[in-house]
Amino acid sequence: MQQQNVDDLLAQFEVLVDVKGAAGVLSLSRPQALNALTHGMIQLLRHYFDAWENDPAITHIILRSLSPKAFSAGGDVRAVYEMAKAGDPTWSAFFADEYCLNSRIKHYSKPVVSLIDGIVMGGGVGLTGHGPYRIGSEKTLFAMPEVGIGFFPDVGASYLLPRLRSVETGLYCAMSGGRLSQADSMWAGFLTHCVASERFEDLLAALTATSDIDAVLAEFAVEPSEASRLAAHEAALQACFSKGSVAEILAALDAVSGDDAEWAQKTASMIRSRSPMSVNVSFAEIHRGAKMEFDECMVMEYRILHRILQGNDFYEGIRSVLVEKDNMPAWKPERFEDVDMDEVDTYFNEPKDGDLILR
Repeated sequence: MQQQNVDDLLAQFEVLVDVKGAAGVLSLSRPQALNALTHGMIQLLRHYFDAWENDPAITHIILRSLSPKAFSAGGDVRAVYEMAKAGDPTWSAFFADEYCLNSRIKHYSKPVVSLIDGIVMGGGVGLTGHGPYRIGSEKTLFAMPEVGIGFFPDVGASYLLPRLRSVETGLYCAMSGGRLSQADSMWAGFLTHCVASERFEDLLAALTATSDIDAVLAEFAVEPSEASRLAAHEAALQACFSKGSVAEILAALDAVSGDDAEWAQKTASMIRSRSPMSVNVSFAEIHRGAKMEFDECMVMEYRILHRILQGNDFYEGIRSVLVEKDNMPAWKPERFEDVDMDEVDTYFNEPKDGDLILR
């Protein structure tokens, strides 16, 4: 990236950049949008990951947020919606750059420490989920809710989710868009450590003063602030989400009785409120991703992306949730039983313009 472009992006103050002691610190600073990632933010983050990798004075990178509510609620899908609706071809560059950044973080030669003191969803998961240190507070709320807007879990979720506590746990997250608390996220394996929110500034100071990340985290880490509610339903979750199709999963959830019945009913209701096509694509995506390497998953997600933006549900989801906000999306197909599985397979075909080239 040219220095003038970097200076222009820094002037927008959407990412604050600092070097403190041994650490390069990147602070997301778009609080009015819960740090929804813009293309400029993605480009700037990539620039500093590249610049700092060969800097011997920097031993690790810290990702944090200046928002009191969120690390990042995702990518700026409203902007992508407007671009795609207008026929602006640059929407693909947004995703290509974001997916390349996700891969860069996954393969980065220095430790990446993510301080997650609030909401982390979608694109925020793409920044935090692929590094070795993911620290959450009692305010942490993790989700991949894309099926609710006719989209799909991307930013490396096809690799991350099936490698949580189990493939079934990943399917639950992908198909329902369910929100995980700090305790749920620790139990599921998304978080690596828990630290009290009130100690995050002290934690940041300690992490910048040394390169011994493990020693610092050993000093600050605590148990989750409450018991995991999702863990209480692990047996039912495993039994239901181990089925061989979306239809079988829904039938299994409907049949749950006893102490797990209320959880199962709520889960089935959540899934049925999502885009039937997106849920089925996500089911296939997570199963495929469980057997693939990370960069293969990114190429697969880029294929799904191109196909999903040719359809109805993404535009209808954004319209109903973010534009008109009537929360009454007209999915096509409307019913789960009308999803054509042959059509689902087409979401995994190479796009006409070629596959993603990771760089």
